[in-house]
Amino acid sequence: GSERLWAEATAERFGRIDAVIANAGIMIPKTVIAADDADLDDLIQVNVKSPLRLVRAAWPHLVASGHGRVVTIASLSGKRVKSAASGLYAVSKFAALALTHAIRHAGWDEGVRATAICPGFVATDMAAGLTNRPAESLTQPQDVARIVAFLLDLPDTASITEIPINSTLEESW
Repeated sequence: GSERLWAEATAERFGRIDAVIANAGIMIPKTVIAADDADLDDLIQVNVKSPLRLVRAAWPHLVASGHGRVVTIASLSGKRVKSAASGLYAVSKFAALALTHAIRHAGWDEGVRATAICPGFVATDMAAGLTNRPAESLTQPQDVARIVAFLLDLPDTASITEIPINSTLEESW
């Protein structure tokens, strides 16, 4: 598939793959009752299966680096269900979070570390349609990028499992 082609082209161009940042995601604002199977299939396809396929394609390179990194941009919705309309999305993000933990276990002995970044609303086109809060009050994409850069620079002896980040005060996050 396209993931394999990406891995081959990237390894050929740069000589190696040290990290995979799984950042693609979609949101379908429907309750689990109102959504149909196609909605759930779409969410699982993009939010869970696509990152898994990308990591699988890059896996030999991540292992060969001896210091491979996988960063999944999950969501706070992978840690809690905040509303009925975010429930279906949360199902997929709980799965994305579990996927990150599974990758962490699969690669640990080979030097591959995996971390899930779990942001609340980030000032993106997707968030603009979901909240009335002004974009400048949301977590900024460059803030998430700085966290990714920090994670990629950590030694194997300082591995972080999850990083929840938010721009608002919530009970637990």
